[in-house]
Amino acid sequence: MKSALASRESEHKKNAMTTLGCSRVVAGMWRVREWQMSSAELNRFVRESVESGVTTFDHADIYGAGEVEALFGEALRDTPSLRATIQIVSKAGIRPRGASPAGVGVKHYDTSRAYLQAAVERSLQRLKTDYLDLFLIHRPDFLADDDEIADTAQRLLEQGKIRAFGVSNYSTRQFESLRSRIDLATNQIEFSPFELGALEGDLFPALSSANVAPMIWSALGGGRLFSENDEAAARLRATLNSVAQTCGASCWLPIVYAWIFRLPCAPYVLVGSRRMESLRYAVEGLGIALEREDWYAILEAARGRPVL
Repeated sequence: MKSALASRESEHKKNAMTTLGCSRVVAGMWRVREWQMSSAELNRFVRESVESGVTTFDHADIYGAGEVEALFGEALRDTPSLRATIQIVSKAGIRPRGASPAGVGVKHYDTSRAYLQAAVERSLQRLKTDYLDLFLIHRPDFLADDDEIADTAQRLLEQGKIRAFGVSNYSTRQFESLRSRIDLATNQIEFSPFELGALEGDLFPALSSANVAPMIWSALGGGRLFSENDEAAARLRATLNSVAQTCGASCWLPIVYAWIFRLPCAPYVLVGSRRMESLRYAVEGLGIALEREDWYAILEAARGRPVL
């Protein structure tokens, strides 16, 4: 598994994500509270992930109102040496209603200096670490001051509290505006065969031009690919199964990931499952180099029409 990750990594020129040492398959932690794992079980999950070549773990301050980061921090404490072998990503900027430290009366976005600095400090305390490998703005703030955001991020970098800075769910213009003020390591965005906006628009080309690799969430269409009552999903699975047989893949799931990894923008892909098998499907997909015709066959099945 590790050799597949390493071989595909070497195909792409170095960018901020490779400099950080991030794995192309990223373990998404947003459902950890639902997994109801003990600290020992979560510790074992992290260790098994690393053994499979998945060393990067994605968090956000609002996941479980901070409880997800706290649970992860407790699990890391059981094996202190783990911290040096992994990369921790966290996000902030969404203030939900409620009584949590980030809670407010009206849900809103907040990218002010005071809030971002406090959010990083809280994440570090919960995760029981001195630094985040990557810190992201969770969603664009309509009241954002890009100069203030850039200056805040630069201070956090200089203080050693974060190793790199990026964004999440930014449009092309939003990304380029902030990037003109500070280097951005990634843009974490939704993409799947059923969500093609970044492909059909100008976001992927803009990221490639900037040598910035996107991080993909909801790669399986939010579970839609598994639907038995969705005609489009059934059509797409049939094509994926056909390609899987041609490639000798274990099933159709690695082909979805291979389809995404085939993109020239060298994406990273989030997998939010407690099942090691799910992570291994993604790692398997990283080792499959799809033929151009197969890639377009999958696109055609997803759209329900050929390219023009």
